[in-house]
Amino acid sequence: MIGRFYGSARAGFLSAGISLFAAVALGGSAAGARDLSTEIRNGIDAAIAEAYGAASSDFPCKVKKRRRPRMIRWEDVDRCLNQAAARVDWEALSERLARLRADAQGVSETEFQAAVEASLASRALPFEQALAVKDENVLLPLTNSVLRFLPENSLTGLMVSDKTGTKLGEFVGIYVYERLGGLASANTYRLFLFQYTDLNGNVQAAPDKLLLDSYGVPWKDAAAQPGFRLSSDKLTFRERTR
Repeated sequence: MIGRFYGSARAGFLSAGISLFAAVALGGSAAGARDLSTEIRNGIDAAIAEAYGAASSDFPCKVKKRRRPRMIRWEDVDRCLNQAAARVDWEALSERLARLRADAQGVSETEFQAAVEASLASRALPFEQALAVKDENVLLPLTNSVLRFLPENSLTGLMVSDKTGTKLGEFVGIYVYERLGGLASANTYRLFLFQYTDLNGNVQAAPDKLLLDSYGVPWKDAAAQPGFRLSSDKLTFRERTR
């Protein structure tokens, strides 16, 4: 198997919600996005808002905790976030955006995509709106799914602990690990992982790629931070407008 890493040791690298064209939105396209007409921009915002409404229709999800480690059950968290994303009608959303793109005369592909990304990012929901947690003195597990949907810069600076409760250092951000199949397999998969600054000030990556309940951050510190951002990686409106 071949592994590829994407990211850096600084905050603000690929976030869980960043998709195939997210770099466009993060690369300073805001000025271009202002060239969109108010009607088109409002149309994008309305479509994205509807998608978030569908995704969050069963929020907050009831979750349980484990005593050792004193952490929210990773199974409950992953199920909640993944099912939320699955409730979005991505086909219908793509068609709706394709119609708006066709009506956006004089607007570049880059500008339109940046507006979509900005709308997705602006509606990210806090963890406390997604998860119903009774005991604030627990850890939020840093699972691959949590990181996949994590908005950019969220959780930065929070203390990361391992499953024994040992404090490792401060959360920095995420990166993407892509595993490619060998010659006999074309299968690939991507994992969203995280880095942290250890107590000596050195940037470290979690050695366990299947994170599950291996690491967590304090729920009481994470609850109000953005925690669920829909990604654009399932949108296909670009192909429909070519």
